Amino acid sequence: MELERLDFSIEKLGEAHFPSPMKGTRFVEDGDRVVFHSHPEKIKAYLEKGQDPPALELAGPRELLFFDPSRVRCGIVTCGGLCPGLNDVIRAIVLCFHYHYGISPIYGFRYGYEGLNPKFGHRVVELTPEAVDRIHQLGGTMLGSSRGPQPVATMVDTLEELGINILITIGGDGTLRGAHAIVEEIKKRGKKIAVVGVPKTIDNDISYIERSFGFETAVAEARRVTQSAHTEAVSARGGIGLVKLMGRESGFIAAYTVLADNDVNFCLVPEVPFTLERFLQVLEARMVKRGHAVIVVAEGAGQDLLGQPLERDASGNPKLGDIGTFLRDKIRAHFRERGLRIDLKYIDPSYTIRSGPPNAQDAALCLLLGHHAVHAAMSGRTDMVVGYWKGHFTHVPISLAVSKRKRIDPGGHLWESVLAVTGQPRDMR
Repeated sequence: MELERLDFSIEKLGEAHFPSPMKGTRFVEDGDRVVFHSHPEKIKAYLEKGQDPPALELAGPRELLFFDPSRVRCGIVTCGGLCPGLNDVIRAIVLCFHYHYGISPIYGFRYGYEGLNPKFGHRVVELTPEAVDRIHQLGGTMLGSSRGPQPVATMVDTLEELGINILITIGGDGTLRGAHAIVEEIKKRGKKIAVVGVPKTIDNDISYIERSFGFETAVAEARRVTQSAHTEAVSARGGIGLVKLMGRESGFIAAYTVLADNDVNFCLVPEVPFTLERFLQVLEARMVKRGHAVIVVAEGAGQDLLGQPLERDASGNPKLGDIGTFLRDKIRAHFRERGLRIDLKYIDPSYTIRSGPPNAQDAALCLLLGHHAVHAAMSGRTDMVVGYWKGHFTHVPISLAVSKRKRIDPGGHLWESVLAVTGQPRDMR
């Protein structure tokens, strides 16, 4: 068995000397780890070769801090698309800094990394417990957001001018890459500024992290939509419900929505290619036999069918063609040509889901991710993102988190479960 080489070591700004003001809490030791692999045979393979199995550093408050709380200035930035729970994370960070470490105010940068570029003229927001008192009851982000990079040197200039010691970045793959670039510039200047990420991706596609906030809320809300699509489909002669969900390169929302609402008959995701001809053939057979169908398609599925040149948005993500309207029109045209009556309802709830507040599970996850980001930064850790693995909160190097996209394995248990629920063919090429 070839051993996977994974370096989960976390960069530190230096030795920690300042005692934490968090009295009476259970501190985490620096040597505490969570083993990455869960299968005994994989762990055994490392041990037999005299190697320690890969393990992630456990998150949590440390007894000794790198930063003196009385001399710390902190900043928060939210980047990329909206996601349920952004305000919850902001609030958790502010309250943790204030009540656990006695730090206030915290500075919020407006509209993503634009807020670190003076040319945009965005006002820096002072975040106090009073300022964030009710924001967790609202969707969106009180700081605003934007996509795309800014000049790294300019952003670090801003941090230095404001005397920022800690920057917490809340965002996905592009945000984390930007955070890593900021770290590299800070190191060139020989400065001691901690940069810690909180993983925000509604698609749940960051590697080495099991759960990112907003994902569970997205699945719960998407399930409501597919249930409505099913009601519409079974209530009409030749009824078809077609639902487009989020999922640029990873179809986790679509897959888990199907498992949560097992009335869905087709699940189309970016990881599993299909041809239009085969899909329409199978759909027609389903309609002839059962008289209705519900289809879930992730936004990144079937992009090869659209014949569009690959372009990228400001965050570096591929600009997608609209697979939802494409399928809607092709399905209608196919059945019309075949002389078969259908009544197709098309639903795209993406922005409705993105802009809402989180459910209870995600709200709790947001709180704990925010707290652990603060604890990591105060201990002098940098160039890392807070993760969640095997029931534990962990520290993940940004370089590993962005090294590859987490995607559905077409030969894995998740996709097998989707096929079992939908009854769709394994291969629709």
